[in-house]
Amino acid sequence: MNTVLFDGREITPSKVVCVGRNYVEHIEELGNEMPENMVLFNKPNSAVTPTLKYFGPETRFEGELCLLIEGGKIAGLGFGLDLTHADIQNRLKAKGLPWERAKAFDGAAVFGSFVPFDGPLEDVRFELYRNDALAQHADYHLMIYKPLEILDEIRSFMSLEDGDIVMTGTPKGVATYEKGDRFEAVVYNGEDKVLRTHWMCK
Repeated sequence: MNTVLFDGREITPSKVVCVGRNYVEHIEELGNEMPENMVLFNKPNSAVTPTLKYFGPETRFEGELCLLIEGGKIAGLGFGLDLTHADIQNRLKAKGLPWERAKAFDGAAVFGSFVPFDGPLEDVRFELYRNDALAQHADYHLMIYKPLEILDEIRSFMSLEDGDIVMTGTPKGVATYEKGDRFEAVVYNGEDKVLRTHWMCK
């Protein structure tokens, strides 16, 4: 089973629960409809990896603030890349079919280390740089559904186990990427840097 690092410990998430269409400007940039209800989908443990790989010219990166669950609550913060085969997803969406082939493939959930966090999330924000240029940024207030709302909705039909990860959605700025691209993600709580994550695409 694949693991992530949380406060220096190896943690095994049974699943990654992802929120789709949680930022208005991202919905607009992809030409999607505003959802009536929260859009949720899963990535399996086999998708979890610390390594960013190149899968082809139609694969997109989507940077997201991530929550690690322990003891039934948010225990840690992290940052992840939700990789998407955009061409496959577009075909599936057009036919009203599930997204797993586009979203749940091996290596599609790229995570850095998680850090402990048990405070309020209202001042949390992030920035994602690609080759030193700002690619994406967002904060709590831009989310359509806030973290505690997301957890309540997930729990309305599915259990969250210790070590599970929730990806809270991506803001505008998603794009394809190339071999050799350098990514740096920084998560802030107010003006304090909570964590910094680096990837080099292989």
